[in-house]
Amino acid sequence: MGNPMRIRASASGDVVEVKVLMRHDMETGQRKDAAGAVIPAHFIQSLVAKCNDKVVLDSLMGTSISKDPFLSFKFKGGAKGDKITITWTDNTGDSRTDETVIS
Repeated sequence: MGNPMRIRASASGDVVEVKVLMRHDMETGQRKDAAGAVIPAHFIQSLVAKCNDKVVLDSLMGTSISKDPFLSFKFKGGAKGDKITITWTDNTGDSRTDETVIS
């Protein structure tokens, strides 16, 4: 399981803006270490964001995403006090879920 995500969600009228900072090395499988050995691929493959158990974002990711990715998105239909849950899964089967409340 990865390190905790930093999630901020704020409502402005009927639009909610969510900002997520994920801690992940995001290795492509193409770099080599100091000894010349290939560093195995290790990257986030999928990310799902939910507002009160309703999916508001479902994304696929790949090796082109940078280390410790930052994601920002907006959606309609959320309100202050609603729960936002973010879950990612990487190519090794590791996953992480964190949540916050819309302010």
